[in-house]
This record gives sequence, structure tokens and C-alpha cells, in this order.
Amino acid sequence: MEPTSTRLNKYLSEAGYCSRRAADKLIDEGRVTINGTVPEMGTKVLTGDEVKVDGKTIRNEAKKRTYIAFNKPVGIVCTTDTSVEKNNIIDYINYPSRIFPIGRLDKDSEGLILLTDDGDIVNKILRASNNHEKEYIVSVDKPISQTFIQRMAGGIPLEELGKTTKACRVEKLSTFEFKIILTQGLNRQIRRMCEYLNYEVQSLKRTRIMNIHLNCERGSYRDLSEEELSTLNDTLKDSKKII
Repeated sequence: MEPTSTRLNKYLSEAGYCSRRAADKLIDEGRVTINGTVPEMGTKVLTGDEVKVDGKTIRNEAKKRTYIAFNKPVGIVCTTDTSVEKNNIIDYINYPSRIFPIGRLDKDSEGLILLTDDGDIVNKILRASNNHEKEYIVSVDKPISQTFIQRMAGGIPLEELGKTTKACRVEKLSTFEFKIILTQGLNRQIRRMCEYLNYEVQSLKRTRIMNIHLNCERGSYRDLSEEELSTLNDTLKDSKKII
């Protein structure tokens, strides 16, 4: 009987060390070893192998996973690199075990971001092709016109990214405020969309990711409920994975 094998990036993800994408970066940088040897991308881990990152042994043991919703304040950066960024999300939350953010929220933005030690769920949520909804409340610097709402909803060409945004739902809430629901996550997407139409974002707050709503005070976090996790997993059941 052959020993069980797991791709190295999946092993690190399932161990709760990082997402598969982050694992690929660590492997590419030569920071991961299997039995003392720096492996190639795509190498598989066999039962009994010793995996280390930066010299520290990483064990893939079954454990209860952590899933939290955090209300990120403006000024906090969504990075796990605590040595480079002083105002990073990891030090701010100071969670008792290793967790990492699912995606990101710009430093100048606030609101909902999920954190976990489950690398597999990160991949499923982040895949743009899975069309998972994210909802934002945005205020701008001048009165919102019906033309602005229609053009935002219909798709905006972002030349610097070489892409046109997908059609989305946009609703005017007040003279200067609107709600937008996106199913893609381009870099600074909402700000770029507004800039294209000569509007400047004054504040941007994410209030929902799929079925998960903010529901906690700014700067605080909460565990996802069993009901939220169950609905989330049902939604993700058919999601494509990053291999």
C-alpha cells in the first residue's frame, strides 16, 4: 500500500499555516523544506515527511478551525507581514493562534474582512469565477446623479488594469452615498470606477461578504456562527479550487 501523498501547497494550507497561493510564494522563495531539502513547485508530501518553513516544523494535524469576522478600521493594512507593516491586521487583532485574512481591504477602507486558519476556504472564496457577492456602502464628494448610478452598474473600463468591470447592482442611498454589490475584486476597484466618472470616494465600508454581515463594532471581531458557517459551506460546495 502506497503512503498518502498531498501537494505541498495544499499541505501547508490544510495545516492552517497559510493559503495555497501564499504557500506557492514561500515554496518559490525557497523557504520551505521537505526532509531538509528545498523542493520544486508541485512536490508532494508523503506520510512521515518533515515539512519546515523558515526552519520551523509544520504539522498537518486535524483541529477545530477558526473563522472570524473583523470590522477593520481605516489605517489597518491587510497583511500578515508583521515585520514590514507596523499597522498590520495580525498585530491589531492579536488573536491567540495563527490566522490570516481572506483577501484584503484597502488601508483607506473599513468594514468586514474574514480571517481564518483554513487555507482551503480562502481559495474557494477568492476565486473571482465563483461570483461571490461583496457589498459596500460608499460616500463620494459630490451629489450622485442617475447617470452615475447607471454607468457604475453597467461596467466601467479601467485602462490601467486592462479590464472592464462586470455589471453590478448599485443603489443610491442619499445625496452623497450609494450601495454597490460586486462579484469581482479588482485592485481599488470602486475607487477607480468613481474616479473614471470624476467622483472621489470619501469613505468606503464593506458590510457583507456572501452571507456574512458585519454585525460587530469597529475594531472588534466575532466568531462566525454555526448557521453562517453552514450556509457558507453550502454556497462554496460547488466552488472551483486552486490546485
